Amino acid sequence: MNKPKMTTEKGVPSNSRVLMLLGQLEKLNGEAVLSDAEVSRHITSKILHLIQTQEKTRKEITAKGSSGMEVILASLESTRDLQTILNILCILNELVSVGGGRRVGVLVSKGGTAILLQLLITTSKEWPPSEELMLQLHTILAKVGPKDRKFGIKARINGALNITVSLLKQNLQNHKLLLPCLQVLRVYSANSVNAVSLGKNGVVELLFKIIGPYSKKNTSILKVTLDTLAALLKSKANARRAVDRTYVPTLLAVYQDWHRNDTRHRHVHIRKAILGCIRNITNIKLGRKAFLEADGMRILYSTSTECLSVRTLDPLINTSSLIMRKCFPKNRLPVPTIRSVFHYQLPHIPAEGPVAQLYRQPPDVDDVVDESDDNDDTEADTENDTENEEDEKNHKTQVARGGASGSASARCAAGLGFEYLATDWSPVLGVPLPPATLYCRNDDIETDISKLRPKENLTRPLEDLKMYECFFPELSENFQGYSFDSSKSCQTPAVLPKSLAPIVVPTAHAPSPLSLAQGELTDLPLDLDSICISKDGPGGAGGAGEGLAQELERVALEEDTLNGQSQSPVVGSLQGELEHDDDCSSHSSGELGVLEVPDTAALLPLHDPELYIDMVKGTKSVPQYTEVAYPDYFGHVAPTFREHILERVYGVQRAKIFQDIERMIHPNDILDKVVYDLDLKRSPVIDDGESLKFNSQFESGNLRKAVQVRKFEYDLILNSDINSNHYHQWFYFEVSGMRVGSSYRFNIINCEKVNSQFNYGMQVLMYSVQEAISGHPRWVRTGTEICYYKNHFSRSSIAAGGQKGKSYYTMTFTVTFQYRDDVCYFAYHYPYTYSTLKMHLQKLEALRTPQIYLRQDVLCETLGGNSCPLLTITAMPQSSSNDQICQFKNRPYVFLTARVHPGETNASWVMKGTLEFLMSPSPMAQSLRESYVFKIVPMLNPDGVINGNHRCSLSGEDLNRQWQRPSPDLHPTIFHTKGLLQYLSSIQRVPLVYCDYHGHSRKKNVFMYGCSIKETLWQTNVNAAACDLQEDLSYRTLPKILSQLAPAFSMASCSFVVEKSKESTARVVVWREIGVQKSYTMESTLCGCDQGKYKGLQIGTRELEEMGAQFCIALLRLKRLSSPLEFRNSSHFLDVENDLIESRCKVTSSTTYVLDEDEPSFMEEVDYSAESNDEPEPDPDPQETPADEDGLSDSELALRRS
Repeated sequence: MNKPKMTTEKGVPSNSRVLMLLGQLEKLNGEAVLSDAEVSRHITSKILHLIQTQEKTRKEITAKGSSGMEVILASLESTRDLQTILNILCILNELVSVGGGRRVGVLVSKGGTAILLQLLITTSKEWPPSEELMLQLHTILAKVGPKDRKFGIKARINGALNITVSLLKQNLQNHKLLLPCLQVLRVYSANSVNAVSLGKNGVVELLFKIIGPYSKKNTSILKVTLDTLAALLKSKANARRAVDRTYVPTLLAVYQDWHRNDTRHRHVHIRKAILGCIRNITNIKLGRKAFLEADGMRILYSTSTECLSVRTLDPLINTSSLIMRKCFPKNRLPVPTIRSVFHYQLPHIPAEGPVAQLYRQPPDVDDVVDESDDNDDTEADTENDTENEEDEKNHKTQVARGGASGSASARCAAGLGFEYLATDWSPVLGVPLPPATLYCRNDDIETDISKLRPKENLTRPLEDLKMYECFFPELSENFQGYSFDSSKSCQTPAVLPKSLAPIVVPTAHAPSPLSLAQGELTDLPLDLDSICISKDGPGGAGGAGEGLAQELERVALEEDTLNGQSQSPVVGSLQGELEHDDDCSSHSSGELGVLEVPDTAALLPLHDPELYIDMVKGTKSVPQYTEVAYPDYFGHVAPTFREHILERVYGVQRAKIFQDIERMIHPNDILDKVVYDLDLKRSPVIDDGESLKFNSQFESGNLRKAVQVRKFEYDLILNSDINSNHYHQWFYFEVSGMRVGSSYRFNIINCEKVNSQFNYGMQVLMYSVQEAISGHPRWVRTGTEICYYKNHFSRSSIAAGGQKGKSYYTMTFTVTFQYRDDVCYFAYHYPYTYSTLKMHLQKLEALRTPQIYLRQDVLCETLGGNSCPLLTITAMPQSSSNDQICQFKNRPYVFLTARVHPGETNASWVMKGTLEFLMSPSPMAQSLRESYVFKIVPMLNPDGVINGNHRCSLSGEDLNRQWQRPSPDLHPTIFHTKGLLQYLSSIQRVPLVYCDYHGHSRKKNVFMYGCSIKETLWQTNVNAAACDLQEDLSYRTLPKILSQLAPAFSMASCSFVVEKSKESTARVVVWREIGVQKSYTMESTLCGCDQGKYKGLQIGTRELEEMGAQFCIALLRLKRLSSPLEFRNSSHFLDVENDLIESRCKVTSSTTYVLDEDEPSFMEEVDYSAESNDEPEPDPDPQETPADEDGLSDSELALRRS
């Protein structure tokens, strides 16, 4: 080692005493004279005394620029005198004992680890080795090791492992030396290779000689021993060795002993360390088996329940819970197959993809479980699950999405690491960027500039596209002979389709509201036309609450297609099957049935129960539904009260998991009674009069099976999308037969996502028929003790996309019913059926005034035979003059679509708000209609909506992944919607704006995804010339306007990055192939908002419809900003660019960086709460701009203030 020359830090007095002593020691290092040993002892003892008595001495030695540490290490390396070595080791121990990791880091950086390990080797060769020297050496190594990342490798290469093990074996009763040896062994064991080597040398067995029953003595030694053992047991080989030597029962017995005797909870750290050893053993299959055979479930369950009342024991409860969940035997999902109960035969099978694999699968294959559900030895509690939903399948994609606050680089730093930009973007942006600008390493981000640059690509011949000319009559209409003062409609109303099957209309009746004009209530049929709707208010004849105290019945409406006459309805009980009497046509049909319906006409102008039934008759479903859900029939009036995001009760998830574990410990308490099963085709409802009754056989319904596990607890299984074997998220079902005041727990047990907003305050929706008839027809957020966690039901590799060992997740909630004999409905989000859409569209026709141009077309027929509506809305020209007609024909197009994913019902509610605003008589709506022509496809996936799918159409595919190459046979709605856009492109009428309405299941607020070359490349390190990145930043204008108008909209959540995994979505294809620069996906939360006016509130239909209206107002402002008068002042667009640059370059502390999908953690541990990330959200800027001016450009503010 080169001899260092003594230097001092600037500001340290050169005449410092310790520095003088170090200088003398440095001189001795260069003189190899035997007589120097005494001098060395004297100098080092003085230095030790100064360090022990003066803190400033320690600072002088370890200060930056000082070579004191090098001199001391050089002396340690060169001297052979035992006392001098001991003095120097004491000096080093004093230095690293105080001052934290920085001083240890100085020692490591100066090569101290290698010198200490070499000294250990040298000392071990002497016999007997000096006990004091070994004590000091291991004491300092125990402190240095955790700070040296290569400590384990260095120790193994130098042969230090065996020396420490030998010393440990020889000093099992020497507690003074035993402790530092164990501490060093713990550091050795952190290296996996070392752990295996130490296991082969018998260290596991050696440690069990130290571990013993409860004792107040030597607790420090026991704690370090257990920590060392836990580190060794991370090795599968060591875990198997522990199982073979029956150490699992030993650990459980030791844990029980400490639990019994540590009544004052002073040794929780030891009890937790024992659990840590058990947890690592149970990471392997043999360990889990041994744990179960040793009655570990009962032991940990009983000890944990005794700890529940003490908050400080939560670490023990959480670790015990994790072990029990991991060891809980994997159960088979109680269904015959994970495929949908319903089957639809496709016209042809795709050549590849999940649908093709599904059809190629042999019919006798058991797709529910694999041959071995427990054949992996992976660490189950730390498995890396990924998002199943295809729109969010690549979690790295979410990390790369940056918002207006510059959070993309922040999220990248937190989740994927970060690097500095190598490309100089200053010439591109026109302003200098900070040198520390970050970009994300994300393989999903598109880096091919040729693919990023939009290119109009029709992909279909022009002759083929002419078929869409009929959908654009506004381009050729001259309005000659049209009376502009007339309110006569220029389109013929749609003809109502005939009934295709019997329809069951819900009626909840007592003798007073539902009566017969002649005679008593019998099986006599009623004429269809004789039923009238009674719309009494809450105070009317049927408004009293006792109306539902009697039996609930339904009316079956059936058309007699044999003789062309209307067949009368049959009154039947809920408790029995509805049967049709062939002779019923001979009965008199003069009776009058009264169906009690709350009077909501003033509040719901677009809802009409009679019209809804007519719409249902023309809706075709795969299961051929014959029933109508009460909520869809009565309608929904948004509540006037606020529904706050549910505050999570501490420990609720733990309590639910313990209840699940009780099923195994006390199996005799479990009923396991099937009460509803769609796999039983003839009679899915199993009614014994003692259980709840379930039903989902109505439009958009989804519940496959209900199993009663306890008196007031039910496991629910959702149906997968048709022609698919997954996508379990949307649910909509009916419950009846409940007891008032009893708390019912419902568990949806086959969820697939790794986390959910149900963990962050979202509640399920409930609709009470009793409430509806008493005058409050509404969906309300309900449920307590809501949580979402991994369960013990195994997913097969077929269900998990080829991955083995995956589990399903449980979403659980508790409800207490308020009314006797009520009928309640539960839904994932506010239902909006296809029949509801048809009803709303027909009611919109009645809102048309002579100033509104409204046209309804059928774009195409779906796979299931349902029509896909297409709307055209604009303003009628004021006259038939050439100027007016020219202005009419040259209005820019705005193209809107929604509901491509059936489970995202909030998209339909936003679309409803948009349509109502466009059809309203307000001056702003008229101005908007005069500015644009709106082409709207309000429901891209009618079949999926009708049949209760969550994400797919009847083809079993996500339609929002088919925009690149849609099939006219399998994806007709996408094929023809894209054809409309291509036709507009072919006639040089590319829409100004395209927006696809969606819902988001894992984020709060409303936000947009757009497309930008610059912002995409900002996330990469791709070199690009300025000429390749010429881009109008006005794509940010519409989201920015929305952020100032709509209280639910969050600009910070918006992203304009183009990912490879999204290249076949509507947003990217319309931007890239059609050339629409302002091409967006607008995502609405399913949960609520965490900013703005609605912060802390769950979102409702009122807020969603408001968002649809605000989108229209934003388009009007966009028109004003882009008009020639406004366009002369380009300061607005300059502001957009400046905002973009400032936000993009903003870099904050890395501790505030979070992933897009992160939520604030709860006090429960992360491993315990569905493995969600636990990083906190960045604190909002305390200096918020007023809502009405936030996001406005300087020019807009000037106009407003003037």
